[in-house]
Amino acid sequence: MRFKGTDITGWAPYRVARAGIGFVPEDRRIFAELSVWENLDVARRAAARPGRWTIEAVFELFPVLERLRERQGGFLSGGEQQMLTIARTLMGNPELLLLDEPSEGLAPLVVEALLAKIGELKAQGLTILLAEQGVDFSLALADRVYVLEKGSVRHTGAAAALKADQALLDRLLAL
Repeated sequence: MRFKGTDITGWAPYRVARAGIGFVPEDRRIFAELSVWENLDVARRAAARPGRWTIEAVFELFPVLERLRERQGGFLSGGEQQMLTIARTLMGNPELLLLDEPSEGLAPLVVEALLAKIGELKAQGLTILLAEQGVDFSLALADRVYVLEKGSVRHTGAAAALKADQALLDRLLAL
């Protein structure tokens, strides 16, 4: 795999993060025993890249986290944990944000709020690579789509073109 012209295949995760790639895993992996603030502080201390993301900046993006700053991560709802995971990843000031199934297991209203926040990140110029089974969620954010079936690329193209072609969308979703 190449990132900014450099082969990063086999790199240790800390090197990948320091190169500018942030990863938000599907299973969130927050520190359940630590407070929201402590989760963010751990990421802040580990960040080797300077940038705009501070604890205050992530609280501005996710105000609910500021209200919950003293609550242990294990006592947050699934949506709050997902916001915390994204916020913690942003503390590393990534140039590329990898999101693995961010809407997985979340209530529809929470998915809408999360979609808006990820849309804000995109509008701010952050490059996002999204792996997501939710078609509406994906098409609302994506500029370009890759539809996979059993590990093979079944379709690639502009998201707008896929949204506009209901027959193609129906055929691809019948996988």
